[in-house]
Amino acid sequence: MELQKPYYAVIFTNTRTEEDNGYGQMADEMEKLAREQPGFIDFESARDELGISVSYWESLGAIANWKSNMDHKVAQQNGIKEWYSWYKVRICLVEREYEFTR
Repeated sequence: MELQKPYYAVIFTNTRTEEDNGYGQMADEMEKLAREQPGFIDFESARDELGISVSYWESLGAIANWKSNMDHKVAQQNGIKEWYSWYKVRICLVEREYEFTR
Protein backbone atom coordinates (compact mmCIF):
# COMPACT_ATOMS: atom_id res chain seq x y z
CA MET A 1 0.00 0.00 0.00
CA GLU A 2 1.42 3.39 -0.99
CA LEU A 3 0.94 5.87 1.86
CA GLN A 4 0.87 9.65 1.35
CA LYS A 5 4.18 11.03 2.62
CA PRO A 6 5.14 12.37 5.00
CA TYR A 7 3.27 10.43 7.68
CA TYR A 8 4.07 9.27 11.20
CA ALA A 9 4.93 5.83 12.56
CA VAL A 10 4.47 4.92 16.22
CA ILE A 11 6.77 2.01 17.00
CA PHE A 12 5.87 0.13 20.18
CA THR A 13 8.54 -2.39 21.18
CA ASN A 14 8.05 -4.58 24.24
CA THR A 15 8.85 -7.69 26.17
CA ARG A 16 5.95 -9.51 27.77
CA THR A 17 5.38 -11.02 31.16
CA GLU A 18 4.75 -14.78 31.38
CA GLU A 19 0.95 -14.80 31.63
CA ASP A 20 -1.52 -13.74 28.94
CA ASN A 21 -4.13 -12.35 31.39
CA GLY A 22 -6.34 -11.24 28.50
CA TYR A 23 -3.50 -9.62 26.54
CA GLY A 24 -4.30 -11.25 23.19
CA GLN A 25 -7.92 -10.20 23.28
CA MET A 26 -7.08 -6.64 24.37
CA ALA A 27 -4.41 -6.34 21.66
CA ASP A 28 -6.96 -7.33 19.01
CA GLU A 29 -9.52 -4.88 20.44
CA MET A 30 -6.97 -2.03 20.49
CA GLU A 31 -6.01 -2.63 16.88
CA LYS A 32 -9.68 -2.58 15.86
CA LEU A 33 -10.28 0.60 17.89
CA ALA A 34 -7.16 2.30 16.48
CA ARG A 35 -8.38 1.61 12.95
CA GLU A 36 -11.55 3.59 13.76
CA GLN A 37 -9.66 6.71 14.92
CA PRO A 38 -9.42 9.83 12.73
CA GLY A 39 -5.99 10.08 11.13
CA PHE A 40 -5.23 6.35 11.41
CA ILE A 41 -3.53 4.90 8.33
CA ASP A 42 -2.39 1.31 8.98
CA PHE A 43 -1.00 -1.19 11.53
CA GLU A 44 1.64 -3.94 11.53
CA SER A 45 2.59 -6.24 14.41
CA ALA A 46 4.87 -9.14 15.30
CA ARG A 47 4.45 -10.73 18.73
CA ASP A 48 6.98 -13.31 19.78
CA GLU A 49 10.09 -13.09 21.96
CA LEU A 50 10.17 -9.34 21.28
CA GLY A 51 6.88 -7.66 20.47
CA ILE A 52 6.89 -4.95 17.83
CA SER A 53 3.79 -3.07 16.77
CA VAL A 54 3.85 -0.19 14.32
CA SER A 55 0.87 2.04 13.69
CA TYR A 56 0.78 4.72 11.01
CA TRP A 57 -0.86 8.13 11.41
CA GLU A 58 -1.50 11.28 9.41
CA SER A 59 -0.37 13.71 12.13
CA LEU A 60 1.03 14.16 15.63
CA GLY A 61 -2.43 15.39 16.67
CA ALA A 62 -4.00 12.09 15.56
CA ILE A 63 -1.38 10.21 17.62
CA ALA A 64 -2.10 12.37 20.69
CA ASN A 65 -5.83 11.74 20.33
CA TRP A 66 -5.22 7.98 20.15
CA LYS A 67 -2.94 8.09 23.22
CA SER A 68 -5.69 9.84 25.21
CA ASN A 69 -8.52 7.53 24.06
CA MET A 70 -10.15 6.18 27.25
CA ASP A 71 -10.23 2.52 26.14
CA HIS A 72 -6.61 2.81 25.03
CA LYS A 73 -5.72 4.32 28.43
CA VAL A 74 -7.21 1.25 30.16
CA ALA A 75 -5.08 -0.98 27.93
CA GLN A 76 -1.99 1.12 28.74
CA GLN A 77 -2.63 0.79 32.47
CA ASN A 78 -3.15 -2.98 32.18
CA GLY A 79 0.06 -3.20 30.16
CA ILE A 80 2.07 -1.57 32.93
CA LYS A 81 0.31 -3.56 35.64
CA GLU A 82 0.22 -7.03 34.03
CA TRP A 83 1.45 -7.53 30.47
CA TYR A 84 4.84 -5.88 29.95
CA SER A 85 8.15 -6.24 31.71
CA TRP A 86 9.56 -3.49 29.46
CA TYR A 87 8.43 -1.27 26.61
CA LYS A 88 9.58 1.66 24.50
CA VAL A 89 7.56 3.94 22.21
CA ARG A 90 9.16 5.75 19.29
CA ILE A 91 7.35 8.32 17.16
CA CYS A 92 8.96 8.85 13.78
CA LEU A 93 8.29 10.99 10.73
CA VAL A 94 8.35 8.83 7.59
CA GLU A 95 9.54 10.83 4.62
CA ARG A 96 10.62 7.98 2.36
CA GLU A 97 9.89 4.29 1.99
CA TYR A 98 10.60 1.42 -0.38
CA GLU A 99 9.78 -2.27 -0.49
CA PHE A 100 10.51 -5.50 -2.31
CA THR A 101 7.93 -8.09 -3.34
CA ARG A 102 8.73 -11.36 -5.07
